Amino acid sequence: MPDYQTLLYDEQNGVAWVTLNRPEVHNAFNAQMQRELHDLWRGLRRNDDVRVVVLTGAGDKAFCTGIDRTETMGASVAAGERTVGAASTPFMFDDPGANIGPKSCDLWKPVIAAVNGMACGGAFYMLGEVEFIIAADHATFFDPHVTYGMTAAFEPMHMLQKMPFHEIMRLSLLGSHERLSAKRAYEIALVSEVVPQAQLRPAATWAADAIASAPPVAVQGTVRAIWAARELSRSQALNLGYAFIGLGTNRESIQQGQAAFAAGKRPQWKLR
Repeated sequence: MPDYQTLLYDEQNGVAWVTLNRPEVHNAFNAQMQRELHDLWRGLRRNDDVRVVVLTGAGDKAFCTGIDRTETMGASVAAGERTVGAASTPFMFDDPGANIGPKSCDLWKPVIAAVNGMACGGAFYMLGEVEFIIAADHATFFDPHVTYGMTAAFEPMHMLQKMPFHEIMRLSLLGSHERLSAKRAYEIALVSEVVPQAQLRPAATWAADAIASAPPVAVQGTVRAIWAARELSRSQALNLGYAFIGLGTNRESIQQGQAAFAAGKRPQWKLR
């Protein structure tokens, strides 16, 4: 993998840890991070050594606080210059966060988010496209757009796939006046697990290692099938199920799995 200015990357035993590394601005993404995330997700499509990705933020204060406003809406706006994503007409606008999510970059390997601290605004581009979220107990979720005069559109659209309508509507309309706690996020099924801060990395590592131990084609087929079912009607998704099973079924992995089953080999499971 190439060297990055805004990301930390570590790869071990089939698991890639991707860390948003701008803690001085609460891991807000600037233009450089947008480009690097896009290159990273696209590059991981071709890296067969990586079976699972864990996405987190540097430090313990924030996972990501969205777009870096000091870069995109600071001096350039005052000087009358175009901001990131701006164009000569509304029809040519490129949304700044359009390419920072794994699914937007056509990556169908499982991505787990380990949320440490604040996750707000543009962070939802990424959280809306991960398979599941594990949160530290001090994590919070909010969207400040309307508080500062901006329409919240793409971010809540992403999160509507993971949150009940009334919850994302409340979060979006209240802006910076209210934050969703990790406890409440768990209650509404936004996050799958809440752990003490010190246990966040071990919890994400355990889940990633368990997924990485399975045949990758079966895992990726499962990811693709479930996302398709979310976006299509029930009957359309079921009709595609045959294709996903065919594409995601590897004779060798099935034989290995059957041999392990017949030999009585069972993984050590935990109760959640």
